[in-house]
Amino acid sequence: MPEHGGNLDLAIRLYGGVHDDWIDLSTGINPHPYTLPTIPEKAWSCLPTRDEMDSLEKTARLAYCTSGHTVAFSGAQSAIQLVPRLRKPGLVNILSPTYAEHAAAFKMAGWQVQLVSEFEKLMNSDAAVVVNPNNPDGRQYQPGELLELSAHVGLLVVDESFGDPYPELSVAPLVTDQSESIVVLRSFGKFYGLAGLRLGFAVADEPDADELRRLAGPWPVSGPAIAIATTALADRDWRKEALQRLKRDSAQLDRLANLCGLRLVGGTYLFRTYETEGIEDVKERLISERVWARFFEECPKWLRLGLPAKLEYWERVHRALQTI
Repeated sequence: MPEHGGNLDLAIRLYGGVHDDWIDLSTGINPHPYTLPTIPEKAWSCLPTRDEMDSLEKTARLAYCTSGHTVAFSGAQSAIQLVPRLRKPGLVNILSPTYAEHAAAFKMAGWQVQLVSEFEKLMNSDAAVVVNPNNPDGRQYQPGELLELSAHVGLLVVDESFGDPYPELSVAPLVTDQSESIVVLRSFGKFYGLAGLRLGFAVADEPDADELRRLAGPWPVSGPAIAIATTALADRDWRKEALQRLKRDSAQLDRLANLCGLRLVGGTYLFRTYETEGIEDVKERLISERVWARFFEECPKWLRLGLPAKLEYWERVHRALQTI
């Protein structure tokens, strides 16, 4: 299986300690999560109703400023695994390096997978995948570019899992019932800091949305997830404050990394990716401070860091990096 961040159990097996000893910066999850609202008791004791699901999906549609059809899933990962089944298997081009589960899901569904490094090489395929902004290097593509690309592929999958801080990049507002070749994926847990809730969405035209609902099966989202997300997605004040904090903290991390000789590759307001010739030294120093980062076999000079949650964590990251 592809490697991912968030695998703190591996750090403990390899280097010792317990969970509370470690700072997990290997993911791109907001370290300051949305404050949980009151959850109705029936959200725990009853199966979700269709009306509740409809309310959640309508709220998501408004939050993502789209007239397309939204479909809720137990995490964007669940949608990633089902999207390849929307079309007959053929050739899929995936703009890389990027989130490895897209290639894994298409391969599992019988597609021929081709990883390409240039946007123009996505053209003339049965399907294409673009993560925007990209994980791990933060590359960005404008909605107009993506709309043009959709005319030259059978199915365009745009993964906007890190897109909440960048509404100007989203192609979701361009999805309508005439956009039969575009599916947009959104993650709830990353920006709202509630990854354990397991919630994500797909935005598509009506036929593809209906098929995704059929593939997802009944009750793909829990009652508590519906209650929390319906409130959070409508909370514009929290969204504005969260974005301001993420901008400030990501800039602070860049300043710290620059002082310590790390070169910025790119990233988003939820994570930053750096390059260094002394990657093994960096890894050793971070581990000595019990800081778990994300490293990449395909890009051996890169490391990705999420944002520390509190002052003590910032100080530990600083101690690790300043000794390099």
